[in-house]
Amino acid sequence: MSSQLAFWLNLFSTFSATVKVCVFLLTWVFLWLPLAWPVAQKIGWKPFDPLTPSQKLPLVASLYITIPLLVWLILSVEENSILDYGLSGQPTFLISLFWGIGLSVAGLAIVFALEGWCGWLVWQKNNLSRLAKLALPLFGLGVWVGISEELVFRGILLNVLQEDYSVVIAAIISSSIFALLHLLWERQETIPQLPGLWLMGMVLVWARVMDEGSLGLASGLHAGWVWGLASLDGAELISYTDKGPTWVIGWRKQPLAGISGFLCLLGTGLVLWPIFQ
Repeated sequence: MSSQLAFWLNLFSTFSATVKVCVFLLTWVFLWLPLAWPVAQKIGWKPFDPLTPSQKLPLVASLYITIPLLVWLILSVEENSILDYGLSGQPTFLISLFWGIGLSVAGLAIVFALEGWCGWLVWQKNNLSRLAKLALPLFGLGVWVGISEELVFRGILLNVLQEDYSVVIAAIISSSIFALLHLLWERQETIPQLPGLWLMGMVLVWARVMDEGSLGLASGLHAGWVWGLASLDGAELISYTDKGPTWVIGWRKQPLAGISGFLCLLGTGLVLWPIFQ
């Protein structure tokens, strides 16, 4: 190791957890910009303009592509193993992953089934053929997003923050960062979802605690929610009747902006206790 590199590594180790988190996030932006700029030019998007779904996917993909390099950098600087952040290739990780996917999909199924029973939405059974085509690629997308975001927010950031704070305070801060960073993609629709996104982050921290430090369960829950909602939306499996109260269904039909999403998250958190305790 060169003396200059050793100097920077030693300097980073003296930083407070808050400063480390800021450096981590700025580094992520620095790594992303060389990819984001040409992608934005290609899709015709300008900063602060609303994103269409077709524009959002390539931008999000360009951000997630940088995560392996970002993780390698933090492992080098902190001199840790990927296992320290809760990620592994052990069978127990995969078991927890699929447990999480099953629980999250079951929770979504209960919420939308109840809304259908109340007459607030109608199932479009004719579109099931679309689901057959979309299910597998969306499953892969959900797992990719779930593991990537959990490694960053419930893995690296949570661990770094716990150097100076209790797990509760670290969870509150990391969940707040997780929620606020969603404003990068959409602001008008995301602002009403911020409390729900924060609660989602807290439930995912709880999942890591219940899984004894592993990210398997948290990644599975995250992946299942992404997969389930993306499948419903992509295949157009439901349509709302506009009979249900907005405060229950969610503003602009976004579950995390309504009480239904809150109850789904809280219910998932409560179910984890008897299953994994």
